[in-house]
Amino acid sequence: MTILLEEETDQAKKLDFDYRSLLEQIVPAVLATEGFPDSIQLSVTFVDEAVIQEINRNFREMDAPTDVLSFPMLHFSGGGGFDHLVQESADRDPETGELLLGDIVLCIPKVFAQASEYGHSEKREYAFLLVHSLLHLMGYDHIEDADRDVMEDRQRSVMEQLQIGRD
Repeated sequence: MTILLEEETDQAKKLDFDYRSLLEQIVPAVLATEGFPDSIQLSVTFVDEAVIQEINRNFREMDAPTDVLSFPMLHFSGGGGFDHLVQESADRDPETGELLLGDIVLCIPKVFAQASEYGHSEKREYAFLLVHSLLHLMGYDHIEDADRDVMEDRQRSVMEQLQIGRD
């Protein structure tokens, strides 16, 4: 597993926990919970509100900052459905053979703001947004109520496994 972390804002340094270590715990926890059968490569980029607003505008035609964006490289329907993965795939890093799962863009100032707004720790908000985004990369969504219920159940399961609750 390779996690490529880009910090385009220095805001993460203000977090009161080891965000790199937690990221390295979250990714395998989600993969294991979902029964993902292969090694992956994932890109995570920390940005500020102006950058995420520009990305949101360019890719989703929503001219507002958001907390996290997910850009899957692989497409799974309804969460799961990993059985179509093959050994030789164009979706693999040619050097490592890892599947290119996708990209996550996380707005660090939103982590601070939403933690305060929801009354829980920055660690909890950070972890939740990463779990949420990883599940999107694995085919989950929350457009329909039934899908939202499934996704929320998966999020809860991973957060409990990580022992990160609402303070």
